[in-house]
This record gives sequence, structure tokens and C-alpha cells, in this order.
Amino acid sequence: MRLPPSSDTLILEICVDTLEGAWTAAECGAGRIELCAALDVGGLTPSAGMMSAASKLPVDVYAMIRPRAGDFYYSDAEKAVMLRDIQMAENAGLEGVVIGAVTERRELDRDFLATAIENTSLSVTLHRAIDTVKDYASAVETAIELGFERILSSGQATTADLGREALASAVKQAAGRISIMAGSGVSAANAQSLLAHAGVHELHASCGSYVDAPSPDALESKLGFVGETGVRSTDAKLVRALRDAMDKYLEAAA
Repeated sequence: MRLPPSSDTLILEICVDTLEGAWTAAECGAGRIELCAALDVGGLTPSAGMMSAASKLPVDVYAMIRPRAGDFYYSDAEKAVMLRDIQMAENAGLEGVVIGAVTERRELDRDFLATAIENTSLSVTLHRAIDTVKDYASAVETAIELGFERILSSGQATTADLGREALASAVKQAAGRISIMAGSGVSAANAQSLLAHAGVHELHASCGSYVDAPSPDALESKLGFVGETGVRSTDAKLVRALRDAMDKYLEAAA
């Protein structure tokens, strides 16, 4: 398992749900890709074809393993699907997966997550399921014990900026045993504040913007395939701006 990033390394992870978006992110400064389907519902498991194609990217690619939208309390049947999807990501040649699951008591599902980690050679990120647990500090410790590489979190707030105090506490608690990656609402505008006050070394963002919405008379609109705001896609300018903000922070701290 890879060690958490050192203080002289700042990693930008971009979540995408298209292959074009993945290449845009990689070419504009992302150090890692979180590959998803359906980012409009928080990201779902991408297809086998997407995983295979994304394995050709010049940066590490982690596949989201989430079988449906909604909460993170899964049935046995859903857990079985997730384990097969993890194997699919491994077979595709990806570097890692992103998973999470909780119990009815809003604790991390230790048994299932242990099984998932033990049955793959891939690196594993715990996603924002941790933001829904009752005892955040206890969940951080559980993630460390289970062998997760990192935790993606907003500090249990609607955005990472609002949750930066909880993130800072998690970083202090982790003490280098696991990486804490801030995600939700991360942009060039708040990147340096997050890095300085939360003490994280990894940021996660979508850097997406909506392309021109189609005419209401377009067939795709009438049939409900495209929303009124258009289709959200990875924006090269936003990725570059976020990467630049991180680099400037690193230069100032040197």
C-alpha cells in the first residue's frame, strides 16, 4: 500500500463520468482520476468498457464502486455486486477503487469493507459514506485499521470548506497513518484556504461546468435525455485554475 503523500506533495484528484473528461483532467493537472458514472447523483460504478479505456490514461485511475444512488446501507445482493465490480476494476488494470458502506446504526460496515479490501490487490479509498456516520473520529480509526489508503471527506459538512475544522481534526488524528482528502465544493477559490487550515495534502473536485443547453425543441430535450441546464462536463480551465492554486500554495510554503 502506498504511503500518504508527504508535505511537499499536493495531489489533485478529479472525478469524471466521461472518458473525454478523464483525458481533459489528466492533461490539465490532475494527478489522479476518480472514474464514475452518473456524477449527477454523486457517482456510480462505471462500465467495464469505461474502466478498460481509462486504464490507458497517463495518471492513476480509481473506479467508484457504488451500485446505486441513495444511501450507503447495502443489501447482501448489492454487496456481492460491489465485490464483482472491484474484481472488474482489477481486471481492467486500474490502480484503485473507491468504496464505502455503513450499517443501520450508521457505523462503517467493518465486515463488508474488510472483505472488499482483503480480496483485492488494488489501493482503496474510503468515500464520503464516512460523512454519514454517527461517530466521525471512530470511523477514521476504523478506516485506518481496515487498511484504507485514504479517506475522501467533507468533514461531515455540505462542503469541505465548511467542514475544514473536522477535516483538520481528522488529519491530526490520522498522524500520517492515512491520507485525508478534502472533497465537496473544492475550487481554485478555496483551495489554498483548505490546504492551510485543514492541513490536507490532497484535494478532490469535479471541476465541471455546463455546456450550452440544447433548444427546448430539440428531440433530446423533449424526450428527457438532456436537462434544461445542459450536460455537465469537465472544464479544462477549472482544472488548470485549481492545479495552479495548489502549486502557488506549495511555492509560498517552500
